[in-house]
Amino acid sequence: MDPIEKKPLNHFLPGTAVLSFGTEGCNLSCKFCQNWDISKSREIARLADEASPELIARVAKELGCRSVAFTYNDPTIFLEYAIDVAEACHEVGIATVAVTAGYICEKPREDFYRDIDAANVDLKAFTEKFYREITGAHLQPVLDTLVYLKKHTNVWLEITNLVIPGHNDSDKEIAGMTEWVVENLGPDVPIHFTAFHPDWKMTDVPPTPPATLSHARRIALKAGIRYAYTGNIHDPERQHVLPCLRGGAHRPRQIRADRVVLRKGSLRLLRRALPGSLRGPSGGMGRQTPAGPAQGLRRVRSE
Repeated sequence: MDPIEKKPLNHFLPGTAVLSFGTEGCNLSCKFCQNWDISKSREIARLADEASPELIARVAKELGCRSVAFTYNDPTIFLEYAIDVAEACHEVGIATVAVTAGYICEKPREDFYRDIDAANVDLKAFTEKFYREITGAHLQPVLDTLVYLKKHTNVWLEITNLVIPGHNDSDKEIAGMTEWVVENLGPDVPIHFTAFHPDWKMTDVPPTPPATLSHARRIALKAGIRYAYTGNIHDPERQHVLPCLRGGAHRPRQIRADRVVLRKGSLRLLRRALPGSLRGPSGGMGRQTPAGPAQGLRRVRSE
């Protein structure tokens, strides 16, 4: 069970809990994979949670979660199961979230996102060279997914870009990516710039300096992105969107937007509606935080 902001989603049911789960495997081969122990594991070497879609929905409801997230590995791998879980969740009023690389063909993409309420798509870089050499995939299908989600669905969309020193952190690439987002998706799609740490096959690359993420955020704002965020670091410029915005209440230390900035004691207030799913019944961080598998889920060894 996680805060929804950890997905990261800052404009979808902020301040609420999400029940997160995944399976094994991935359809990309990212050399920097931060979850390589899951995505690259052999089925016989791991323990898995065995749960029916109805059980996952029920556990989420009992824990006080407002949503269920398909995460840790890409839900494209377990698409049919994810669709079944999404349908079961909607039956009991639980929203569904996809945390994905967006690398999926047209027909299954339509089938999958028909039952998804929000998605965070990992736009890993903005060059075909990076995708081909570092992830074993291609850039264009990811861009196609982003355009599809924004223009042909009601799925709330946010983007994450893991900034890797020396690989996708140039001013030119970040500017090109954020300008493309503004032109093709609009300025209100939030972008999260997150920090890389050495892992799996890229242990020779240093961690992302906090200043690099702050700089990327400033480039995004200059390109016209209205909601640019930094993650996995301590950023003195960092702000957040929280449910306190409902009813017009503003808390400047908790609002993140390009027009809500606290500088030297002065406050500029946002005078337009924030985009996203920010309203509804009060959420909260659930009724309990289980130390292990949620009650009702059984640990079994994969066959």
